[in-house]
Amino acid sequence: MTRKSDEPFVREVVLLRDRVEDWKRYPFCIPVVAKLETLALHPKVTFFVGENGSGKSTLVEAIAMALGFNAEGGSKNFNFATQASESSLHSLLRVVRGARRPRTGFFLRAESFFNVATMVDQLGVQASYGGRSLHEQSHGESFLALVTERFGADGMYILDEPEAALSPQRQLALLAEFDRLARRDRSQLVVATHSPILLAYPYARIYELSQEGLAEIEYEKTEHFWLTRDFLLNRERYLRQLVNGGGDGG
Repeated sequence: MTRKSDEPFVREVVLLRDRVEDWKRYPFCIPVVAKLETLALHPKVTFFVGENGSGKSTLVEAIAMALGFNAEGGSKNFNFATQASESSLHSLLRVVRGARRPRTGFFLRAESFFNVATMVDQLGVQASYGGRSLHEQSHGESFLALVTERFGADGMYILDEPEAALSPQRQLALLAEFDRLARRDRSQLVVATHSPILLAYPYARIYELSQEGLAEIEYEKTEHFWLTRDFLLNRERYLRQLVNGGGDGG
């Protein structure tokens, strides 16, 4: 029997395909969107992985906006735009909610984090972010400060490439924060990432985005895992091919 505290805030998102006016127009021409029907989210953590251009950020942004978050990031109280670049996908997503409602939430995207940090200063709400301006910290420090200080219990959190500013050691720290949020604090996360460290989190579902669309995949079968492992185990062979073009470097 599922306890109410284990219920996800969002069960799934559904693309209203009958309302798409032009499948040749971006972003509906992207394979992952063109083939999207119903996307079931894990009650704790859902990961999106795929090559650049596969539609990870587009999909994550659309889910965040469908949930009421600002396109450039922040909480639902953030309402600013430095450059309108979001797609119309969010307007055609139907959010299927669970029995619970989130108490808080945040949309973190690496590419516009500077703008969010600026807005935090302008609003004078640094106390909720550790009491120190995010601009007065290194990029990695500010990312972690946001998660550790601002992300709390019963929250819905959408993250787009959160590893962008983090060293491997701090990615491990972020993975630990995922566990705090997902299991202890009963929050739900949706994360687009390239990090094999973050993807290793066990209480999660991984979706791979490709030319074939979107499909669930095991961690060990992701390119992020096997390519990283193969490189570390066969570093000299890779370097001969990549750096020396297969020659001896002479």
